[in-house]
Amino acid sequence: TNLPNTFPSKCVAEDCTQICEVINNTYHQKMRPLTEDETKILFQKLSDYIGRSIENLINRSDERHCFRLVKDLVYYVSEKVMKSATSISRDTILHFGTCFGKFTKSGKFRLHITALDHLSQYAKFKVWVKPNAEMSFLYGNNVLKSGLARMTELTPQFAGVIVYNMSDIPLGFGVAAQATETCKDLEPASNVVLHQADIGEYLRGMEDEIFS
Repeated sequence: TNLPNTFPSKCVAEDCTQICEVINNTYHQKMRPLTEDETKILFQKLSDYIGRSIENLINRSDERHCFRLVKDLVYYVSEKVMKSATSISRDTILHFGTCFGKFTKSGKFRLHITALDHLSQYAKFKVWVKPNAEMSFLYGNNVLKSGLARMTELTPQFAGVIVYNMSDIPLGFGVAAQATETCKDLEPASNVVLHQADIGEYLRGMEDEIFS
């Protein structure tokens, strides 16, 4: 483009920068496959909870599934829905499939409670809480030794765990604060599971934060 000699070069640079930012933001708001690095980060987080069962999420017996990114949210979706979505302008797609979590500005991946149903199917390590500790966890608190009913044998410290009530209903997930073998020697007020997410978030209005 021919510009007048009197047009400040600084303004041109600033305008170009703004245009690049708009293009970049528009790209990231569209539905797209994950990059190799994004896939690696996502799978590492999932493996903390379900190990090698990630393959079972993709190559399901009913229908093959995949992951797609919309803005900074990762969605788990069937190929059938994916094909249907191709007939819709990518600019107009807000959400589809199951939201598994979100990439933070620092590039880390944070699992959302909406992934619980799928994680619980393939959980490597599980924790069951006593009835009197169930409500505390559903309010976003850690699981204490006093509220622990049982725990998967050989659960290592810092492993991803799915938390259940005594009726085997998944309540949420977290990180093991202690290994199984050390739990028996803990004080009643010691943390056993560090809270990450729970189904009480739906009632606490956290869905606004998830989809913001």
